[in-house]
Amino acid sequence: MQTCARCRLNTVARGDAALRVRIFMLKKWLNKMLPSSRSSKEAESKTVIPAERHNIRAEMLSFAAENVIRRLKEAGFQAYVVGGAVRDLLLGIEPKDFDVATDATPEQVHKLFRRSRIIGRRFQIVHVMNGAEIIEVTTFRGGAKVHQNAHGRIMKDNTYGSIEEDAMRRDFTCNALYYDPEKEEILDFHNGIADVAARRLVMIGDAAERYQEDPVRILRAIRLSSKLGFELSEETAAPIAESICRLKHEPVARLFDEIMKLLFSGHARECLKRLNGFDIPDDIHPLLNALRVSDGIAGKMTVLALKNTDERLRADKSVSVGFVLAALMWPELERHWKSNLQQGLKPVPALSDAINTMRETVERGWGVPQRFSATMREIWMFQPQFENRKGARPHKLFAQARFRAAYDFLLLRAETGNADRALAEWWTAFQTASQEQRTEMTKNEAAARHEKTKDRRKNAAVAGANPSRRLWERIGNKGQQTRSNEVSTHGMKHKVPFYVLS
Repeated sequence: MQTCARCRLNTVARGDAALRVRIFMLKKWLNKMLPSSRSSKEAESKTVIPAERHNIRAEMLSFAAENVIRRLKEAGFQAYVVGGAVRDLLLGIEPKDFDVATDATPEQVHKLFRRSRIIGRRFQIVHVMNGAEIIEVTTFRGGAKVHQNAHGRIMKDNTYGSIEEDAMRRDFTCNALYYDPEKEEILDFHNGIADVAARRLVMIGDAAERYQEDPVRILRAIRLSSKLGFELSEETAAPIAESICRLKHEPVARLFDEIMKLLFSGHARECLKRLNGFDIPDDIHPLLNALRVSDGIAGKMTVLALKNTDERLRADKSVSVGFVLAALMWPELERHWKSNLQQGLKPVPALSDAINTMRETVERGWGVPQRFSATMREIWMFQPQFENRKGARPHKLFAQARFRAAYDFLLLRAETGNADRALAEWWTAFQTASQEQRTEMTKNEAAARHEKTKDRRKNAAVAGANPSRRLWERIGNKGQQTRSNEVSTHGMKHKVPFYVLS
């Protein structure tokens, strides 16, 4: 009878937002009046950690997070800081953002905060804007059956429940910690405090089933363990080998986003090292294949690009997604470029054609958004132009907005043996020189190139391969066929232009 009541509520039309709220409140009442054995068991496992047993204090939260929790509680709802922020504070790390979990529905949260919006399809959340800060507010997820596809992946998950059910639905024990700033208590449902202390990453529930529900959890496990310096528990790591093939059924764009989080975690090299410990199929995502290249210039560029990215992130410096992607995809682009050069195209048109050839692969096959692919194109197109160092061209290149990123890319190529080191050093000196010195550098470069051209022509003439001589011989032969290479106009003789005879 209990199950039937809940099932009937779940089958009521979901399109009416007001009706959904009433159903949610009724389900909460049913859960209290008719608790299931599972909920009772979960409730019994809850551990309350008082303020004197942990290091988190309310003043460590941002003003925006405190404000959201206070207003939710004043409206009669439960509200806690949850997930990574609690974990990081326990580890003595300053959180980058704060997430809030509540028993209020997205519609109720949105109604309570004027500057907010509901986002998400698979599971709706609310972004509450407070100045420049955004607080992500989620409703407690329920343990009812969710919508899955043929591969077992959760496709829709807008079922709400209790805090106990919400803790059960989270991925790792260290992320299932709920902090109440009013009481300064931590609610621990899965021994997360002990796992944080032991620096151990543990999946909640059966790991194989959790990976089946959402295969991207594999990449999250690798990223989080690398970032925190945690070890994967045996139960968490064991099913990865047989579950990793499920990633190929994920949307390309979603995989790209998760790989970006891995690359820009500040621990990309450690992530890559742990990732290479598993037998990853080649058909999951091209970006993973590029990351696994370890030999040759391509491998050197990957390692150096990730090293520089990690160092900049740890120093709290800005990084360019387009730059890193340009480095990872450069070896493949260069193959197309060289092929075009062999067909007789000049360097700049040859590179432009190669980029256009790869565009569909980059944006569709790799899932790269256009805002990143545009940056990549600009960085790539600079590379052959660095060769032109005479006249006004260097000054024009230096004045362009994308010069610095393209120059850094040239340095990366030079350091890995993919570009002339002398060329990179010239551009380094050009940047630090005065305006007069830059002008002198370009003049010297023009003079040097002129001398090289003269030497090349001289050597060609000595070898009997003077192109000018061959041209005159061809003109002379054609002149003999027309009996003369001169014409008379009003008694005056004029040389026939080259293009008339050719």
